[in-house]
Amino acid sequence: MKVDFHIHTIYSYDALSSPREIVESAISRGLGAICITDHHEIKGALEALDLSFKSSFLVIPGIEIRSKEGDILGINIKEKIPDGLSARETIIAIKKLGGLAVIAHPLVWTHPFKGDIRTLMKNFDRGDFAIEVWNASIPEIFNRKALALAKELDLPFTAGSDSHGAEFLGKAGLEIEGENLSVNEIIQAVKEKKVKLIKEKVGFLEKLKWEVKRDLQKIRNKRIKV
Repeated sequence: MKVDFHIHTIYSYDALSSPREIVESAISRGLGAICITDHHEIKGALEALDLSFKSSFLVIPGIEIRSKEGDILGINIKEKIPDGLSARETIIAIKKLGGLAVIAHPLVWTHPFKGDIRTLMKNFDRGDFAIEVWNASIPEIFNRKALALAKELDLPFTAGSDSHGAEFLGKAGLEIEGENLSVNEIIQAVKEKKVKLIKEKVGFLEKLKWEVKRDLQKIRNKRIKV
């Protein structure tokens, strides 16, 4: 199964595609599962989850949380976790809800994770959190550094497109052996690092074109509201 662990819908302030568009695009692209991780919001994940029941497609609910040290994904949770907690508190909150915490794009220069991952490792059992080692929406150099860090620390890892529109779904993710896996089986494979990395980068011009499209859409939406 191919799984994209980092996707945004229109419930994120900077995204364009609806949960329905995301689910339909994921199915058409041959993905086995997706994780919806909107900024500060769980509504998109729950809406996509409801659609998935009707289509028999696996949606993993999630959220992207802004901790004091940086962005953390909560994988397989159905409740909002507040921003502004420490990374340690955020990971604990995700764990209490039965989810997997993933430190997102930890080394990207624009918004890196500012905490000490080695110190976090001392506070948690192995498998309590992972790091995102390949994000299709950031420059490759930062992904390579994150991948090297995961190998150095022997940490579980995920990957995702960080797609803010249906166009980029599946550009990055993990391939997991098996078919029709459950959410728990997927997360267990991540924890045990029984996964293969999918790493197709979104090109600069491709991303620029999409950002222009997004900005034009925002302008149109503002005019409609007025």
